[in-house]
Amino acid sequence: MSTHEHFDAVIVGSGFGGSVMAFRLADAGMKVCLLERGKPYPPGSFPRDPAGMKDNFWDPSEGLHGLFNVWSFDHIDSLISAGLGGGSLIYANVLLRKDAEWFREVDHDGNVWEWPVTRAELDPHYDEVERRIGVQRYPLDQAPYDRAFKTLAMRDAAKRLRTEGQDVDWQLAPLAVTFSNPGEAPVPGEPVREEHRNLHDRTRYTCRLCGECDAGCNYGSKNTMDYTYLSAARRAGAEIRTLCDVESFHPAQSGAGYVVTYSELELGAKRGPQTPRVTLTCDHLVISAGTFGSTYLMLRNRASFPRLSRTLGSKFCGNGDLLTFALEASQTKDGKKTGMELSPSYGPVITSYIRMGDQLDGTGHEGRGFYLEDAGYPSFVNWILETSNRPAMFKRTVKFGWRRVLSILGIKPDSNLSKEVSGLLGPCSLSSTSVPMLGMGRDVPDGQMSIEGDCLKNDWKIGASVGYFNRLRGTMRAIARQWDAHFFDNPIWWLGKRVITVHPLGGCPMGRDENEGVVNPWGEVFNYPNLYVADGSVLPGPVGANPALTIAAVSDRFADGIVEKFRGRAQVQAFKVMEGAPASAENPTAPVS
Repeated sequence: MSTHEHFDAVIVGSGFGGSVMAFRLADAGMKVCLLERGKPYPPGSFPRDPAGMKDNFWDPSEGLHGLFNVWSFDHIDSLISAGLGGGSLIYANVLLRKDAEWFREVDHDGNVWEWPVTRAELDPHYDEVERRIGVQRYPLDQAPYDRAFKTLAMRDAAKRLRTEGQDVDWQLAPLAVTFSNPGEAPVPGEPVREEHRNLHDRTRYTCRLCGECDAGCNYGSKNTMDYTYLSAARRAGAEIRTLCDVESFHPAQSGAGYVVTYSELELGAKRGPQTPRVTLTCDHLVISAGTFGSTYLMLRNRASFPRLSRTLGSKFCGNGDLLTFALEASQTKDGKKTGMELSPSYGPVITSYIRMGDQLDGTGHEGRGFYLEDAGYPSFVNWILETSNRPAMFKRTVKFGWRRVLSILGIKPDSNLSKEVSGLLGPCSLSSTSVPMLGMGRDVPDGQMSIEGDCLKNDWKIGASVGYFNRLRGTMRAIARQWDAHFFDNPIWWLGKRVITVHPLGGCPMGRDENEGVVNPWGEVFNYPNLYVADGSVLPGPVGANPALTIAAVSDRFADGIVEKFRGRAQVQAFKVMEGAPASAENPTAPVS
C-alpha cells in the first residue's frame, strides 16, 4: 500500500455531485484528488456492436469494467453508470429545476415536512450550474429539426387533453446538448467551438439527432460532466484518477482528516486479493459515489464512524420513475386510417415534457405530481423491433425466395429486384409509429437500505406510492389514446408491479439534526467534521423532475461551505506564520526552527 500522498480534499465519484465539487474546490486553491471507479469515455469509445455491448457492464469482480451498472432489489431495479462523468454519460440531458412547492413532503399522518434547503437558496446555484454546463432547447421550429414527430405528437396530445379539461402543461425541455455554436443557427454535425480543450483533447460535434444519448454520445454533443466541470477541474489543478474503486475510509489517528483506501483496477482483470491497493490521506473527504455507491460505502465503513446518524440508509425513492410504451399510433385522414409517424430514433432521447400538478401546488390538484416525457432510442433498436416478428419475417422471406425461383427458372423473369428487396422489410410500422414514455415524479421516499455481508439491501415497496403510479399510468394511457395507440406497460410491471429507476435517491439524507438526517444542510456528516456526502443520496425525497440539475446545484451549495471554511483557515494560518507562531496540527505551514 502507498501512504505517501496527502490532499486538501479527496472526492469519491465523478457524477453530478463529485464533478461540481472537484471544480469548485480546485478553483478555490485546494489540492484535490478525484477518484472515479470507471474509465474515461472519449468520443467514439461507446460500443454499439453486440460484442462490445456484451462487455459494457460493471462488475470488476468478474473482470467487467463497462458503462452500465445494473442493481436489483426485491421490489425495484435500477440502472446507473460507471465512468468518468458518472450518470451524465447515460442520462437523457434534461436539466429541470425542482418545483418550488415540492420542497416539502407529506408523511403518512398527513404532516407536512419541509426540506432543509429551499428553492430560493438553490436558485443561484441552479443559475451557475446551467451556465457552466450549457443549456439549449430543441430547435423544433427549424429544419431539419422539425421532423421530430414524437415532439409534435406530445405537444398536440397535450393540447387535446387541455380541451378535455385536464390541466397539463407542455414545454420543450432545457437540455445539456449542443445543437449550435453561440450566435449561429443549429446545424447537425458541426464542430463545437470550445474556449478550452476538453480533458479528452478531442473535437466535439453538434447533435446529430441519432437518439443515442442513453447509450453514450460518440460525438461529444452532450455537455457531460467530463467535457464541462471535470475539464475545468483539471485546468484548475485537480488530479483526476480513473479505475480507482474506493473500498474503505476512516478518521485519521491524529483526529484530523481521513484515510482513504482504493483498489487500482486493471481493464479486463478480475479484482481480487492481489489487486493493488493505494491509501491516501486528506483534510476533507467528499463521498459522491451516487445513491447506491455512497450509501453502500457509508454502511460498509460504519464501524469506523460509530456516531453516524441512525437515519443512514433511509428515505430511499426512485424519483417516481416509470417506463411505458405507446405502440402503433395511428391517425385518420380523409376517412382513411394510417400510421402516425413518431420516429423515436430521430433527435435526442428526450425533447419535451408534460407537467401534471400536485396537491402541494395549492391549485386544486389532488395526488402527487409528475413529469411525463417523450423518449427515444438508438436506431439499431428499430432493426431489433422489425425483425422480432419472426412469423411475418419468415413469410416475407419465403415470398421473396419463391419470386427469385420463378425468375431464375424463366417462368416470371425480373431483373430489377428493388421492390422485392424493399418488401423484405415489411411496413416497418412497429418501429416508426411507437414510442417509449418516461414518467417521474413524487413517489413516497419510504425505502430503507441496509447491508448484509457485502450485499446492499433495499426494502422499498410500491405500496405507499401505488396511488401516484396509478395516476401517472392514467395520464400515460390518455396520451396513448390521443394517438390511437396501444398502451403497453413495461413487462416488469406485471411482476408484482415492479419498477425500474434510473434516478435512485436517498440513503444519506439531509436533515436539520442527526435525528432527521445523515448530513446537515451543507452536506457535512453530523458528528464528523470535514466528512461530506454530495450526490443524489443526500436528497431527502424525490425531486419530481429529472434530478441531475438539483444534485449539481446542491453540490455547488455544499462547496460554498467548504471553500468558505478553507479560506478562513488559510487566512488564520497565514496570520500565524506572519506572527511567527510555532507549527502545529492547526498551523502546518508555520516555519519550524
